[in-house]
Parts: sequence; structure tokens; C-alpha cells
Amino acid sequence: MVDIKTAALMLSMAKSTIEKEIREGRFPKPRKIAQRSARYLVTELVQYAESRPVSDILPPPNCGRTG
Repeated sequence: MVDIKTAALMLSMAKSTIEKEIREGRFPKPRKIAQRSARYLVTELVQYAESRPVSDILPPPNCGRTG
């Protein structure tokens, strides 16, 4: 289980985007592990990431290493 900061890092998303996705019902809800603490199941985060569409955007030509 991971906190929202780690979930955001794992998915390359902002915490605010995760919170918005949760409110809109498109992101796994956290599990309550204590009165004031919640965590995300890594398996659910992986499933969420795998459910995202595959990008057809290619990296720009100047992003690789040069000679």
C-alpha cells in the first residue's frame, strides 16, 4: 500500500489530478488504514495505469542523446 504522494510519483500524475479523478469516479479510492490515514493498493494502481489508452504521440526528435 502506498500514500497519495507515492501513487502520484508511480503514475507521473499530480496529486490534484488524482483527487479530481477520484471525485469523478475514474480512479481507485484509497483504503482507510487508520482514523486519519488512507493508502492505495499497488495492484489497483497498476490496473488503473494499464487501463489507460496507449499514446500515439511520438517523442520529439531532439529528446535523445546526441552523438
